[in-house]
Amino acid sequence: MLALGIDPGTATVGYGLVRQLHDGALQTVKYGVITTPAGQPMPERLRTIYDELTALIEIYKPDQAAVEQLYFGKNITTAITVAQGRGVILLSLSLANLPIAEYQPSIIKQTVTGYGGAKKPQMQEMVRMLLGLDTVPKPDDAADALAIAITAIQYSQMDSLY
Repeated sequence: MLALGIDPGTATVGYGLVRQLHDGALQTVKYGVITTPAGQPMPERLRTIYDELTALIEIYKPDQAAVEQLYFGKNITTAITVAQGRGVILLSLSLANLPIAEYQPSIIKQTVTGYGGAKKPQMQEMVRMLLGLDTVPKPDDAADALAIAITAIQYSQMDSLY
């Protein structure tokens, strides 16, 4: 099974592809970020996200996708722009006919570290360990996306038991 995890945004979208091997081990396939220039008009930024994500899906053909749900903090303007990027991401995944799961940040943290209030360094180190990487994945958005993909794999295993 190949899972695509997405950490949504408009300036930076993290992505991570993780494969679960037959023995249950997790293998990193690819990770990185889709970036858009700050001064670029929003419609063009959203088009870039759509085009690059669609290309990733066509190349790697994941079996499932997962996206982090929005956390609304104090900055509503940021939340709105992230929501726009998230909408384009969900559209791209849906048009590719991928099963899509959405997880709250606390669920991702709980799944990866065992603690829903884990801090970013703990998350990154657990991602590194679970995937057998030599170093913590960079940038942070890519590490977050790998954690989301790991969560999708873990939850799909649980779903298959029922």
